[in-house]
Order: sequence, then structure tokens, then C-alpha cells
Amino acid sequence: MQFIRRLDIADTRVLMAGARAKAEEIGVQMCIAITDESGNLVAFERMDGGKVTSITIAIDKSYTASAAKKATHEYGDASQPGSPAYGIASAIGGRLMVVGGGLPVVVDGDVVGAIGVSSGTPAQDREVAQAGIDAFIVSL
Repeated sequence: MQFIRRLDIADTRVLMAGARAKAEEIGVQMCIAITDESGNLVAFERMDGGKVTSITIAIDKSYTASAAKKATHEYGDASQPGSPAYGIASAIGGRLMVVGGGLPVVVDGDVVGAIGVSSGTPAQDREVAQAGIDAFIVSL
């Protein structure tokens, strides 16, 4: 028997608030997605002005970080031509994201979910996602 730790809706509210505050601070309207440990969507927000095209990207960034238990930016270099994971971005129906902005949420060594952010540059997306995680960690 396995016991699974996962984010609950109260946790997602903390993650979302931290990410939203950072997005507002840097002046970029974002799409923010939060998934459980299996990559299933738990919460989503498209801030006023968040790009329509970023909806799916944010969800898939969160999905990748949850399901693969790895930050999306870690796939960037490894997925380039000639690198060991070249072509991985087409895996699982094209849902695996290799651009920064998807981070796993880790508690006591367990991935309990993830946050995915899109609408800014990859660095901005990653910064906003990290702010969400930072707010969550402080709340524990």
C-alpha cells in the first residue's frame, strides 16, 4: 500500500497568491497553473492580460514538473540537437515542456505537486513560479 502526499486546495491558494504577487511586482500578467503530484490540474488562473496562448503552456509546464519530478528548464539543454534527450519535447503527445517556468513543489523530499507559469520570458516565468513556491514553504 502506498500513501501519497499531494497539494490540497488551501496549498494551491498560497502558491497562487505568491506567484500572482510576484507577477504584479514585475508587471507581467501571467497564466499560473498548479497540478498535483501526478500532473493533474488542481488550480489555474489567467490574470487579466495573460496571453491566451499561455494557458496550455502553463498547464503543461506544471504537468511536466509534477509528472517528471523535475524543473522544466532542466530539460532545455538536454533536449537540443546532439544532446542525450533530443526530441523529448515531442514525448507524451507534446506535453513535455523544456522551457523554464515549471517547478516541482517538494516537501520533505516528496514531489507533492508543481506550479507552471507562462506569459513572460522563461526567466520571468521561472521567477514567478519560484515566488509561489517560496510563499508556500514559508506557510508550512
